[in-house]
Amino acid sequence: MKFRLSLLAAGIAAVALALPAQAQFTERTIRLSNGVNQEHPVGNGVAKMAACAAEKSGGKMKIQAFWGGALGGDLQATQSLRSGTQEMVITSTSPLIGILPDLGVFDLPFLFANEKEADAILDGEYGKYISDKMPAVGLVNLTYWENGFRNLTNSKKPVNKVEDFPGLKVRVMQNNVFLDTFKTVGANPVPMAFGEVFPALETKAIDGQENPFVTIDTSKFYEVQKYLSVTRHAYTPFMVLYSKPLWDKLSPAEQKVLSECAIQGRDEQRRVSRALSDKALGDLKTKGMTVNEIAPAEQKRMRDAVKPVYEKHAATIGKETVDKMTATLAKIRGG
Repeated sequence: MKFRLSLLAAGIAAVALALPAQAQFTERTIRLSNGVNQEHPVGNGVAKMAACAAEKSGGKMKIQAFWGGALGGDLQATQSLRSGTQEMVITSTSPLIGILPDLGVFDLPFLFANEKEADAILDGEYGKYISDKMPAVGLVNLTYWENGFRNLTNSKKPVNKVEDFPGLKVRVMQNNVFLDTFKTVGANPVPMAFGEVFPALETKAIDGQENPFVTIDTSKFYEVQKYLSVTRHAYTPFMVLYSKPLWDKLSPAEQKVLSECAIQGRDEQRRVSRALSDKALGDLKTKGMTVNEIAPAEQKRMRDAVKPVYEKHAATIGKETVDKMTATLAKIRGG
């Protein structure tokens, strides 16, 4: 009888211990908006993050993803987060500079030399410095995922040094920093809708364009472009954002789960993104593109050549934000 009572007491104690933990989680479905399609590496990251959240919350926290801008464009979805009518969005930083001008720092040219530098900035103190600014505009940044490096293609010549840019007519996004960057190195930037790029390259209305390897491959630019120069002239991260008004309604345990699972998603998304990028580069070589890497010394010369772009846009972005970025990068590079 004593043994039975001990078992019963132990069982009651175990249930009592479990109850507070379970009570920290509420049944909820978290709507997550994306501008990309599910086949994008972001899809792998979201799957990992959702599985993690479900496991850690005992199945109570469900993340429901909406793809291809089904809940509106990135800016529209982000505004819904700020007003508390939607929970999450994964968006590039570029569309959000009107909300937080500091995010324009990630548009600056030749910012990172490689993925290692990008990770060190985003996952370190500087990334936290930017994230700490988000609650003031109604947003919480859980972590940074990868949108990847942009690289230059053209039909005329390999671009190995600053002196190879002048005269090239290059399609760029309608973005003042991008326009100023290519003007500063002597190229002729042409803003153009993405859907118009292939025919413009085909008819030689423009000489080149700039995009990540995967986009260059899937858009079949190799059919109308001979040269691919690995310039890595721009790197824009994704932010995994949560609505600040709705975040404040979560329990500390729920906030902890989302923060931890966003990082698990980040690691998977970056892994898949980089593997896909490497594969795309290999495919582009196989399909006949002439690929050239930029020597580190020439990469530094390109960075030096676009310093006026940093100076021009520092006032808009925030001088402290730009200075802190350049100082942190110098420290990472051992300068």
